[in-house]
Amino acid sequence: MIALSDYLIVAAILFSLSVAGIFLNRKNVILLLMCIELMLLAVNINFIAFSHFLGDTAGQVFVFFILTVAAAEAAIGLAILVVLFRSRQTINVADLDTLKG
Repeated sequence: MIALSDYLIVAAILFSLSVAGIFLNRKNVILLLMCIELMLLAVNINFIAFSHFLGDTAGQVFVFFILTVAAAEAAIGLAILVVLFRSRQTINVADLDTLKG
């Protein structure tokens, strides 16, 4: 049987990797979005683990809504990146610091 602490350790490792990815890579916007998604997945693992071990389905309902918002965020973020790439020919964060019209 897998204990609750095992799930929490996996979620903490995922969250730490995503924070490290955000701080170490500040150039690629796509990688930054992927790190944010990893953060959301780490939180979802915690919600599911606590929901299962407490016998309550509220955590699973929260995960459903978080995944819905994350999918919308990914679609909108990628659409913004496509528009930025078409106008500036780059997705480098350092080149996107001036967003003048």
